[in-house]
Amino acid sequence: MFSHLDEQNRPAMVNVGGKPVTRRTAHAMAVVALPSALAALLKDGDIATKKGAIFQTAILAGVMGAKRTSELIPLCHPLALDDCQIEITSDAARSEVSIHCRVQTHAKTGVEMEALTGATVAALTVYDMGKAVSHGIVIKEIRLLEKTGGKSDYHAE
Repeated sequence: MFSHLDEQNRPAMVNVGGKPVTRRTAHAMAVVALPSALAALLKDGDIATKKGAIFQTAILAGVMGAKRTSELIPLCHPLALDDCQIEITSDAARSEVSIHCRVQTHAKTGVEMEALTGATVAALTVYDMGKAVSHGIVIKEIRLLEKTGGKSDYHAE
């Protein structure tokens, strides 16, 4: 049975009332492929545009997205985040950008969705700010790399 369905197969928020508060962490990443015209603008670890520095703006957007996950994903519990860090690195040889979102809290439920949302919103912001140069930007991959706390930990291979 899926955790977000009740006995009648209707959507339902998971009741975490009886679970203990524990330290929860999650690390997610997104990979964004940049078309050559946009990759050519990479300088000093960012891309400057008329709208501003793309990566710096994407970092702020990713943090904001992680904090608002429960407003975006149905049935997610609202969580107070203890920390949210977004790191964006570029690989000029591959014309790719890697966005890592690391989140932690002390709660009764995990922060995987917050980390995934943070990485996703940051990737979407790279697209939004870069589309003036090219619409050929591709968000290639979004995935969970690690989560700790709760019943079990997860580490991607």
